[in-house]
Amino acid sequence: MGASSSTQQHPPSEQSEVESLAASTGALPLLQNAFSKLAHPQTSTLPLQSLQQCFSLNYDNLICETPKVADSFRVLLDNLGPSIADLFFVPEKGGLSWIEFLRGFVKCCGRMPASMLLNTLLRVFATTFARAGLTLKLEFESGDADCKISGFLRPIDVLMIFWMCWTMWWDARTRKFSKGKEEIFQPDVNHLVLSAVESCAEVGSDVNFWDCNISDLEIQLPVGKFLTWTLTTVPSLTDCFTQFVYARLQSCVTSENPSEISTSSFGDISSTKAQDTHLLSPGRAWTISLTFRSSISEEFLKLCCPVDGEEAEENLLYRGLNRFWSNIEGYHGPLLILVSANSGDASDHETSARKWIIGALTQQGFENKDVFYGSSGNLYAISPTFHVFLPSGKEKNFVYSHLHPSGRVYEPHPKPVGIAFGGTMGNERIFIDEDFARVTVRHHAVDRTYQHGSLIPHQGFLPVESLILEIEVWGLGGRSAKQMQMSYKKREELFTEQRRKVDLKKFASWEDSPEKMMMDMMSDPNAVRREDR
Repeated sequence: MGASSSTQQHPPSEQSEVESLAASTGALPLLQNAFSKLAHPQTSTLPLQSLQQCFSLNYDNLICETPKVADSFRVLLDNLGPSIADLFFVPEKGGLSWIEFLRGFVKCCGRMPASMLLNTLLRVFATTFARAGLTLKLEFESGDADCKISGFLRPIDVLMIFWMCWTMWWDARTRKFSKGKEEIFQPDVNHLVLSAVESCAEVGSDVNFWDCNISDLEIQLPVGKFLTWTLTTVPSLTDCFTQFVYARLQSCVTSENPSEISTSSFGDISSTKAQDTHLLSPGRAWTISLTFRSSISEEFLKLCCPVDGEEAEENLLYRGLNRFWSNIEGYHGPLLILVSANSGDASDHETSARKWIIGALTQQGFENKDVFYGSSGNLYAISPTFHVFLPSGKEKNFVYSHLHPSGRVYEPHPKPVGIAFGGTMGNERIFIDEDFARVTVRHHAVDRTYQHGSLIPHQGFLPVESLILEIEVWGLGGRSAKQMQMSYKKREELFTEQRRKVDLKKFASWEDSPEKMMMDMMSDPNAVRREDR
């Protein structure tokens, strides 16, 4: 690469430096192929219009639950591709040279601290917002990625940031060439927006998290607090943008006609929408995935967008309020348990409007033990607001699952029967009783295993005991863990069947039958028998 007349105007050391920066991302071969495919054959420069078209999104139908935002967001998506090209790729006369193309890529996807990546993502959003003719109260001190940003965001702005990131992620994951436009489904991420509101709003902002409309909230969120909240709560959010740029450039390489780049419904939108009926909806699964920078994030993303025909239902090990142990027994892999409950008394007719969902992630399957165990895990406030509580490192009481007391021996101090996370025996942070009828959530002061914070909005110091509405358990160990569980269940069924079988040939006569032996023992228990000789 670099044989063009335009490239020769730059010193060789400058080209080597920028190529080295691009190579550090592992994308240099991809960039070389993309530039060769998009560059004009005579001038060896890349027309900016081609790059704008490469990043453009063409969705015909936008499906979302917030009609007020749909029109504005559709305009935002129409301007996203051109904004990315104009913001990072500065052309010379006649188009982009090889070096300018590499510089643009390094600016948006180069190796840099997480805070700079987040600043870059916010700059993309602000540029697209302005290009779409929308108003945003943000100011950037300079064009540098590490510049100071001042101003504030509204809850509706935060919602559109998350939707933009979801769209880029979805597009990168389902990229395919097709003629015409496709539809895009925007998941419910209100829990994530309300989390930002709860964490970033000025003191005194009173929000009813169970009954509020994001588009109607006129609360100002200082951008500095929003950046801090994003880095601590959803650190992988910036990956959506970098993956989108990579995927679009890869599409340019593999497409026979780069001008026909479009999106595809490779991810089944109907199945994604249908999964909204679960506690772990696509929006919640995507949100949890953003809290990780590890391989388990991919398992959550598979639940949002099944890959290679894999159905999300295959990973749902348990759903309901009975037969829990028989469904999760033998599964050796990470598990996510979600509990839905109501605040207030069962007689309160308005408790349905105060439904909340909490969750716990374990790094291993459940075991029947009367002590705490586990090596790691997370707690989650899922709805109506989202928060993640990582291990504190002070204790290791990650999970407790004592479901089947063995024997009927008298115990002066019986151990609790149920499932628990954090805290101590009898004073657990989360405790689910043996009947799966009630869940108790205690203040974080009782827990030294997980980080502090409220699992339920406005949670006080006193324990909260609520009726359970539904429980789900999702397996996150991949196909290998599921296959191992199936093999385990088959072995258990085989052993059970063998124990039930009786070889009648061994008892062909009355003299040798177990019934005759029992009757003899009852009539004369002191008689000498063959077994006693």
